[in-house]
Amino acid sequence: MSALLQFVGNGGHALAAALFAALGIYALRRGHGTPERTLLSAALLLTACWALYIAFGGVEKPLSGLMESVRNVAWLLLMFVMLRRGEGARSGRLWAISAVYAVLAGLIATQCFIDVIWRQLDPLGDLHRSLVTVSLTLRMMTAIGALVLVHNLFSVSAPEGRSRIALLMGALAAMWTYDLNLYVIGYLAIERANELYALRGLVVAMLAPVLAIGLHKDVAGRLRLSRTVTFRSLSVVAVGLYVILLAAATALIELVAGPFARLIEIGGLFVMAVAGLLLLPSRRLRALAKVQVAKHFFQHRYDYRAEWMRFGDTIGQPGDDAAPLGVRVVKAVADITESPAGMLLLRDDTGALSLETQWNWVGDLPPSPSMSDKDAQILEDSGWIADLDGLAAGRGRITPPGWMVADRRIWALVPLIHFGRLTGVILLARPAVDRRLDWEDFDMLRAAGRQAASYISEAQGQQALDDAQRFEEFNRRFAFIMHDVKNLVSQISLVARNAERHADNPAFRADMVLTLKDSVGKMNELLARLSQHHRVRPADPVPMSLRDVAAVVIARARQHRVTLSGDAPLVLADPARVEQILTHLIQNAIDASAGGHPVEVRLGREGRQALVDIIDQGCGMSAEYIRRELFKPFSSSKAGGFGIGAFEARSLALALGGGIDVESRPDAGSRFTLRLPLAAADLDAKSTEVKAA
Repeated sequence: MSALLQFVGNGGHALAAALFAALGIYALRRGHGTPERTLLSAALLLTACWALYIAFGGVEKPLSGLMESVRNVAWLLLMFVMLRRGEGARSGRLWAISAVYAVLAGLIATQCFIDVIWRQLDPLGDLHRSLVTVSLTLRMMTAIGALVLVHNLFSVSAPEGRSRIALLMGALAAMWTYDLNLYVIGYLAIERANELYALRGLVVAMLAPVLAIGLHKDVAGRLRLSRTVTFRSLSVVAVGLYVILLAAATALIELVAGPFARLIEIGGLFVMAVAGLLLLPSRRLRALAKVQVAKHFFQHRYDYRAEWMRFGDTIGQPGDDAAPLGVRVVKAVADITESPAGMLLLRDDTGALSLETQWNWVGDLPPSPSMSDKDAQILEDSGWIADLDGLAAGRGRITPPGWMVADRRIWALVPLIHFGRLTGVILLARPAVDRRLDWEDFDMLRAAGRQAASYISEAQGQQALDDAQRFEEFNRRFAFIMHDVKNLVSQISLVARNAERHADNPAFRADMVLTLKDSVGKMNELLARLSQHHRVRPADPVPMSLRDVAAVVIARARQHRVTLSGDAPLVLADPARVEQILTHLIQNAIDASAGGHPVEVRLGREGRQALVDIIDQGCGMSAEYIRRELFKPFSSSKAGGFGIGAFEARSLALALGGGIDVESRPDAGSRFTLRLPLAAADLDAKSTEVKAA
């Protein structure tokens, strides 16, 4: 079995040496002069040298451990250069992860030193056994650290960068995972590690095809760090570093403390557990960690794409239970700088800024929070973003009001500029980690402020449009009422003219009183309709008689002859609206007719609708006028007319589920046909008649 293992071990390492040497030469000849490509070739060739040395000398030779360390250093150096030359590397802010590489380099150097010493000692001595144990521990720590760094490099790269290095990182992870298992077993039972030592050459040889496929991808391409994954992978790096330090401390304590080692280890674990419970939930600690990671890992403080998407999602939050727009705007801007609260001041009619709303402001608000129109004009001209500490120290063109200086919670002032005009100001509370605003904060807040100003201006414009529509509705109702008032004035004027001739006639006086009472009632109804605070709700449709309503309207038209003929079934409508429609149509027919030509009103039925025809023998209308002008508001062919009657009549008829048809020719009169839906009782009666027939 020993000879077989020796053959497998030597053959496997020899095969690995040949394959890695071929890959190294291929990569070197195919290189483009980039540091990554050069280091990749060097790492492949050094791995080949390590495998070749093991194949001819075995793992017990003095230089076997040193060759393995050189191999590991080559691969770690390649990973470090790939990370440093990635996006944001030129900012020099990767010292945190660089420290992990430095610690790992120190472990490898210590491991090499110990490997040199223990091989010079007596194999049966206690110091020899202790140093071998330390060497195995250091190799385990090196494998763990290398795996952590592989995970970090793969995690922090953006998706498009991962595809280039996936196979390389996978091969390295497999190599160091095998080493970790090898040394763990060697640490626990070194006599059982012979098989793993022998098979390691074959495992490394199997990684060569994976690396060969990976060579076809652009390993030298520049990596772009993914901000979100970086924050997540930092915890993995921290855990790995913690494991390494804990293992090193444990080995040192076991070597130095002797019988007190167990007590020291338990005490240390207790202290670290208590510290973790106190520090990890701290919001301030998390904020500080986030600031430091963003500062030292990335060229820019903000991930602009992520911030802009979050900004839009916060302001555009859907749902009926969403916060008001002002609150959402303040939160969206405050989240950019990790501010816990904020206030929104909007410009009023005087040009000053006054409090509109607040988000998450704990405690009492400052008394009368406002800013003068002079300061508002300065902010409008400059678009200046400032921290309140600088303003209070006199570094700025405006002097902050006393309430702003007194409230130490206020940290920054963000003007909201829309098309060069100041819409408002957002005051941000101090974040958990207080800091000075820098140029990147200014740029980010300025862009966010302009976007927020556009949302607020759009909302204000929509509010102004709603107000204008309400005024338009008022003016529209007023125009309708003016038209009705004109008709009433015409009736009263006719009564006044006839009173001069027929004042002594008792019948005339009685008719005059009825006309005046009817006019007063109509005017009171018009005033009620005109009032904004007394909007009369239209009555629910009820079955009603068209003949009765038509007779009432005709009875008022005493100045012109109007005839009523035919009959119509009950309709489902609002009597007041039907009366108003007929009043408009009959009055228009009277106005279009000469004195000797009566107006005819005919009642009838067609299908599921009742019909009311109003026929006059007046001047008539052309087809073009009917199509383009008749039902257009404020368009009239009559001198002094408002052009409202036909428009309102058709609007009311459509609201009742009916309509108005017009037939007319110039100099041949007109026919207006009002169509209204039948009541249910008449529909049932008609259906019974059809079945009986």
